Amino acid sequence: MKKVIHTEQAPAAIGPYSQAIEANGMLFISGQIPVDPATGIVPDGITAQTEQVMKNIAAILKEAGYSFDDVVKTTCLLSDIANFGAMNEVYAQYFLVNPPARAAFAVRDLPKGVMVEIETIAVKTK
Repeated sequence: MKKVIHTEQAPAAIGPYSQAIEANGMLFISGQIPVDPATGIVPDGITAQTEQVMKNIAAILKEAGYSFDDVVKTTCLLSDIANFGAMNEVYAQYFLVNPPARAAFAVRDLPKGVMVEIETIAVKTK
């Protein structure tokens, strides 16, 4: 059985999808972009955008009863691969021990013209 996860602490879906779906002890978080859910504003620069994305992911994890320790896989999409290092510096702050598996890609365009989008899978291991 699947459960839709939604929190006002992360941006609402901008299409026909859910913020996250939980099924069989697994949480699948849709790609998060750096929109501040309180203001709708996208911050400037890859560092600030990555920080906002990670805050959005944190809010969804919390709403579902998970944490960054439960994350097993992420996919990072960048509008420019030259931003990989700066994104990685912020990202690493959230995974200090046993980081998840990850893929990172440069893509042509991202929604709302943002610089980064991150999708996340977490698993309840306890």
